[in-house]
Amino acid sequence: MRKKIKVRSMQLRAADDADGENLHVEGYALVFNQKTLLWESPYSGTKYYEVIAPGAVDANTDMSDVILRYNHSDSALILARTSNGTLRLNVDEKGLKIDADIAPTTTGRDIYQLIKRGDISKMSFAYTSDKDSWENDSVAKTQTRTIDHIDFIMDVSPVDFPAYDGTSIEARGHNAMIAELQEKEKSEELRKKLIIETFL
Repeated sequence: MRKKIKVRSMQLRAADDADGENLHVEGYALVFNQKTLLWESPYSGTKYYEVIAPGAVDANTDMSDVILRYNHSDSALILARTSNGTLRLNVDEKGLKIDADIAPTTTGRDIYQLIKRGDISKMSFAYTSDKDSWENDSVAKTQTRTIDHIDFIMDVSPVDFPAYDGTSIEARGHNAMIAELQEKEKSEELRKKLIIETFL
């Protein structure tokens, strides 16, 4: 069964003024231990949070051919890539840091100038996770998902409209993320109903 590719967002900035053909950008694609509200259910009032655990990105995470492209779009030109060394990913105590030398194409120059001006100040990454856990607090009406390990990173992308500001974490496109959480909530409600019916 194919894993769902998820998307999360963080800040991106132009590192320096463009010097000739050098269009360099850097930022953090993800930050560890930053609890983020993904969605609040209008039905149950449950708040769904997510946090990425330290160590979620490690030597077993496949980052061998990650591409930098605009808005995760398949139709967008590739701006940089890990396989040729123009995109570099490094894990530190804060999270996953990226720095890239954007290709000096017309699109690359346009994207760089928008990042430099602050018109584009966020980025996100697409990934799959092979290990996570949930914590349910029925009193506070919260559920928190911890991403314990990311097994594959597909791309990192400058984006126009991340779903969330602050930590700017975004899930699989906003609508898909909400749909998944709604489905999870329905499943839990059905499970509770079945348990009640079983014991009555």
